[in-house]
Amino acid sequence: MSQALVVTVLNEAGAIGRLLDSVLAQRVIPDEVVVCDGGSTDGTLEILEACGRRLPLRIIRAPGSTIAAGRNRAIEATRAERIAVTDAGVRLDPDWFGTLMAALDDPRTVAAGAFVPDPVNWFERALAAVTLPLPEEVPPDRFLPSSRSVAFYRSAWADVGGYPEWLDYCEDVVFDLKLLAAGYRFRWVPEAVVYFRPRPDIPAFFRQYFNYARGDGKAGLWPERHAIRYGAYTWLIYWLLRGRRNPAMTAALGLGVALYLRRPVARYIRRLGRDLPLAEFAAGLVLLPVLRLVGDLAKMAGYPAGIYWRGRYRPPKWR
Repeated sequence: MSQALVVTVLNEAGAIGRLLDSVLAQRVIPDEVVVCDGGSTDGTLEILEACGRRLPLRIIRAPGSTIAAGRNRAIEATRAERIAVTDAGVRLDPDWFGTLMAALDDPRTVAAGAFVPDPVNWFERALAAVTLPLPEEVPPDRFLPSSRSVAFYRSAWADVGGYPEWLDYCEDVVFDLKLLAAGYRFRWVPEAVVYFRPRPDIPAFFRQYFNYARGDGKAGLWPERHAIRYGAYTWLIYWLLRGRRNPAMTAALGLGVALYLRRPVARYIRRLGRDLPLAEFAAGLVLLPVLRLVGDLAKMAGYPAGIYWRGRYRPPKWR
């Protein structure tokens, strides 16, 4: 049975070589590698074309396409029955593709691989601790696959109408939920690993989480989670203005902050920061609550922007 890998790219000249090298290093090489380029102007296409002699590579040009549209164009261009999907900003473990393909034991199964942080400095290690759960933290019975690391049958993709092209972010979440609603089974495959580099600075991180939350708003996703976040920060503002002299309220706030930071701190101390020089370790530890705050502010700004877009443009009903 034929097997394909599909990727979307846009101005990834600085990262695409790392991904292509990791595809070449796979112990099971895909029968097809289809890359959809959304209009790169930085040399990405030239790098891809140079690798065409070493891989069964096909490049599709679709300027202006969203990630969802690019994935759909790439999948449409394949002849394969089984398809793995990843992103340009990662590198693949050598067993990634073969492990995902082996997990597709029937057409009603969707194989979800893991993605783990691949930081290059102390800032990225701290950001990874805040944003990326470790594979052992993922509940196998309650998760939604990321399209950084997923595989499915072509028939499953067609059954739910492909990725939703009206979304520019969170398209994989909607795709997953449509698969669940159609009766497909997600299989957690932690051995299939991709390595994902966190954003390099705070502005890039803010934009990332703003866009994610804007996508939530566009798709009408997770209103309860966002409402809880707004409520928590409203309570924090009230404490700053009126409650700082109330010992019980201050104690409750301290407990809440400790619980909110417990997992990032544990990831950082036990895994991501433990081999750093002392000064960098301390800087990263101090940065953790700042990054939590930045991420929350980005989400609180992005979600209403998505709700506004949803009200203005009336996207398709997908549930």
